[in-house]
Amino acid sequence: MRALSRYLSLALVLFPLGLHAANVQVIALTRGKATLVIDGGKPRTLTAGQSSPEGVRLISATVENAVLELDGQRRTLQLGTSYRAATTSNGPSAKGSKVVIAADSKGHFLVSGIINNAASVQFLVDTGATMVSISSDDAKRAGINYLAGQRAITQTASGVAPVYRVKLNTVKVGDITLHNVDAAVHVSGQLPISLLGMSFLNRMEIKRDAAALTLTRRY
Repeated sequence: MRALSRYLSLALVLFPLGLHAANVQVIALTRGKATLVIDGGKPRTLTAGQSSPEGVRLISATVENAVLELDGQRRTLQLGTSYRAATTSNGPSAKGSKVVIAADSKGHFLVSGIINNAASVQFLVDTGATMVSISSDDAKRAGINYLAGQRAITQTASGVAPVYRVKLNTVKVGDITLHNVDAAVHVSGQLPISLLGMSFLNRMEIKRDAAALTLTRRY
């Protein structure tokens, strides 16, 4: 009986029951390999066919997306996107929520985001931008009546540009969701990519580690 008890205890250590990842984010992709952040841990690179200790299995990967086996199901995640299990108790907008962003080949930090739960945008993390900046096209897709906002002038790399100051109901990046975020809507067509500026970043703890940038919500 003691031998059986020892065997069962060892089996539970080696094969823990119900083990699964609550949150998985894809931060880098190459053919056949994916770098993941699992449950807020350190980045982990998996090769196709390999599984993490948390039970995440990489089925395949291209430079565009990764096919993962999570919770017994296959899910396709693009670079910068994440999967959160529905059973997790820590809400996506809770203090301490984080997102890890990998640098691209030019050293820029690009991340996918969602505005007002409606418009998906590609953000460039820019600590030099006073606030989140989006194009008028993105504003329209997010259902923002930017013409009702305060008209202003801003200085860009291309020169002076007219903008409208607005409030975004929500800005979601990875597991982080902020409400009532100040933003500037550019109407001149001089904004090639949306900027994740300080109206979002000033509520984050920002940590850079090699080629990864970690944003952790402070409040």
